[in-house]
Amino acid sequence: MAVAIRLKRFGAKNKPYFRVVAVDMKCKRDGKVLEYLGNYNPKQGKANFNISLEKIDAWLGKGANMSETVKSLYRRAGKR
Repeated sequence: MAVAIRLKRFGAKNKPYFRVVAVDMKCKRDGKVLEYLGNYNPKQGKANFNISLEKIDAWLGKGANMSETVKSLYRRAGKR
């Protein structure tokens, strides 16, 4: 099973709110989740995300792939 770390959309129309999740790559965007890793609110100011670096590192160690948006959040959180 290939695992992806990507965003799952919540919120109303024009008010998006995302959760950073680990999912099977074959699942839909809002499908079944293996683990919640954080959240991201693009409508807020500077502090608009909160992610668990330890959990993401654990999934990367197991061979998971990150989406481009999650990679940018990961870098902004202090990891390279």
